[in-house]
Amino acid sequence: MMKIKNILGVLLLGAVASFGAEPPPNIVLIFADDLGYGDVGCNGATLVQTPNIDKLAKEGRRFTDAHSSSAVCTPSRYGLLTGEYPMRAGLWGPCPPTSKLLIDTDKLTIAKLLKNKGYETSCFGKWHLGFGTQEADYTKPLRPGPQELGFDYYFGVPVVNSAPPYVYVENDRVVGMTSDDPIVYLGKNAGENATPITPLTEAHGNRVPNWFGGAVEAHKLYNDFELGTTLAARATQWISERKAKPFFLYLATTNIHHPITPAPRFQGTSQCGLYGDFIHELDWMVGEIVKTLEEQGVADNTLIIFTSDNGGMFNHNGQEAFKHGHRQNGDLLGFKFGIWEGGHRVPFIARWPGGIEAGTTSDQLICNVDMLATFAALTGQSLGKEQQADSVNVLPALLGEPDVPLRDHLVLSPRKASHISIRKGKWMYIPAKSSGGFTGGPGKHGAGGPACVSFVGNVNSDIVNGKIKKNAPRDQLYDLEADVNQTRNVVKQHPEVVQEMQALLERYKAQLASDSKSQRK
Repeated sequence: MMKIKNILGVLLLGAVASFGAEPPPNIVLIFADDLGYGDVGCNGATLVQTPNIDKLAKEGRRFTDAHSSSAVCTPSRYGLLTGEYPMRAGLWGPCPPTSKLLIDTDKLTIAKLLKNKGYETSCFGKWHLGFGTQEADYTKPLRPGPQELGFDYYFGVPVVNSAPPYVYVENDRVVGMTSDDPIVYLGKNAGENATPITPLTEAHGNRVPNWFGGAVEAHKLYNDFELGTTLAARATQWISERKAKPFFLYLATTNIHHPITPAPRFQGTSQCGLYGDFIHELDWMVGEIVKTLEEQGVADNTLIIFTSDNGGMFNHNGQEAFKHGHRQNGDLLGFKFGIWEGGHRVPFIARWPGGIEAGTTSDQLICNVDMLATFAALTGQSLGKEQQADSVNVLPALLGEPDVPLRDHLVLSPRKASHISIRKGKWMYIPAKSSGGFTGGPGKHGAGGPACVSFVGNVNSDIVNGKIKKNAPRDQLYDLEADVNQTRNVVKQHPEVVQEMQALLERYKAQLASDSKSQRK
């Protein structure tokens, strides 16, 4: 059976390369926000119900060893769009509301790649990669931005649902802003001078106050409890208007990032509070996309990829869900921002009735930076070495069952540069203690690290009573094949592996130093 499946994969790859009389597949890439590995039913969740996401897995392929290139939102998006490790661009944390565009407009992106092949391209939802050449000025056209990176159309949230400005942007303009009432940047201390935004309670989770005044009508159009339904309506409308050309839709949801604000129809529908309700809204959004593809008669020739920008965050809402018995990252160690598996191992499902065998799983090591090379292969395009950067073509893992790993190794980044780490085969090497992410204890918004590892009942040989042991090794090595939950640091038992991983990591650090020096000249 294995050989038959591999032969099938090879034949499919050949068909994709030539296309023959068949049009290339449409591509829908759904990039959820802060959705942990254990937040979906097909990965073991029981207190939330995700029938639409689970159906994608039933009709497609679920990957169990898929990762985000970073455990942080902005860097992860950079990696997804460019196929390049975000550390190469010096990206480690979320960018602020006034950030310039963080992707060089000369750089190849997945949108440009597909546009070169005749695709119509669109982006909906959370951008969080900045606008402009110096800083974002929301009173002017927000150029360069998504359109300079290959998207024909953009509609969404310019930063994130927890940070200002709380408005929508369509293409390069703030939606609803008028010349007689422009948006005004006031800064962090705007206070009462800021334009009012949707009233929320502590139960909804952390949100930064508005830093902007003016644009009253534009702010009124933005309602936290309507974000998911608005983005779903816009995205499905765009699909329904596509007729002749193949299309690429990138939907970067605000679900399930804090504040947790599901529409009223979803509130109270899960068994773990608002956190689960927000997942239910996300699942509904997935269902709306699939339903629209079916109504348009293009579902069988559309590749849908569903994944997340990083692992789940143990914020107030995540902690509340845990009290009900929900484990957002399953039994994996750690949370968003950190380098342990819970920070970057994410759900990843691919469905394409015309090419992917239904109801299958893959344990191939893959990463979101791999989409560039994979989409190039899917559309019969070749990439130069510099264009491909860190991206690996994992199309054989989507269409078949390769006998060998497609990736030799993977570089992974947390919030702190000190914890940039290497995955190679079954080994995960971390060159420092702890996770390099959040360190707050239970009850804090920025909860994570050793304190929360112990709180949720995870075990790690370097941790006792929520603290790193005084005699803990200075670095970490885990055999993920035998110990995916990272209970035992075996760095002392395998010095030869450590030496190999350190050398590989040093090679990347030397490249970073060289790139940084070149940029300063």
